[in-house]
Amino acid sequence: MGVFDYFSSAESKRAEEVRKGAVAPDRSERKRCWEARDSFYGCLDKHNVIDSLNGDGKKTAEKECTAENKQFEQDCAAAWVTYFKKFRVADYQKKKTFERLEKEGANKM
Repeated sequence: MGVFDYFSSAESKRAEEVRKGAVAPDRSERKRCWEARDSFYGCLDKHNVIDSLNGDGKKTAEKECTAENKQFEQDCAAAWVTYFKKFRVADYQKKKTFERLEKEGANKM
């Protein structure tokens, strides 16, 4: 095994440990995760998908955003991927609720 093989193997092992949640990601790994998330979100936005976990949104995301999702799942801990996908839906619902309340004349506190 050459020097490069050793480092490649060690990096691969660390990436797998991060994905499984066995080790916490460092700053560069978090940055890479957020960039992959943003790329995935960009693809979802392009195809008007809010919920990539259920129904038609899931089907569209699987069809149109396969590469971005694969990179997202590769660069982030599995729990983070699930969290970010659920957060996207919750954040959208929160924004829509605020918009509805504003239209109804609710007072800001």
